[in-house]
Amino acid sequence: MEAVIAIAIGVLFASGVWLILRPRTFQVIIGLLLISYAVNLFIFIMGRLWVNKPPLTLEQAVDPALFADPVPQALVLTAIVIGFATTALYLVLLLTSRGLTGTDHVDGKEPRQ
Repeated sequence: MEAVIAIAIGVLFASGVWLILRPRTFQVIIGLLLISYAVNLFIFIMGRLWVNKPPLTLEQAVDPALFADPVPQALVLTAIVIGFATTALYLVLLLTSRGLTGTDHVDGKEPRQ
């Protein structure tokens, strides 16, 4: 199962890098989103997902391996919120750049054909 998840994370990350290297700004934004999703999935998986286990509580002293670790979940939740904010910022910059230059190329120039 770990190999399938690792391949999925690798494909997401590789697709994001490929899109970042494209000349259009919208493709760059989608590439950044894919990379952030890959990193979030990586952080979440590194926290070892447990199904049907309660969150960590301090009411009783038992083996911590019996509880789910809340730190990766909190990190991913924070990263998702920050990702939405930066995506909104990127979209505003994309629209402003397109309005000022008339093109959506990263360098602001249309290639000659």
